[in-house]
Amino acid sequence: MATTIARDPYGHGSTEVGGDRDRRDATVAGAIVRYVVSATVLTVTVVRLISL
Repeated sequence: MATTIARDPYGHGSTEVGGDRDRRDATVAGAIVRYVVSATVLTVTVVRLISL
């Protein structure tokens, strides 16, 4: 994930969740990932990871 979501948290086919631009869903390496982006501290926090 460091080479995908971490480099561009708003890209890679991710979509916003519930109208919140910083809460995202994406499919990465065969898993569905829900994460929260915090630009003020340069952090991406994974809040849910579901293996496909």
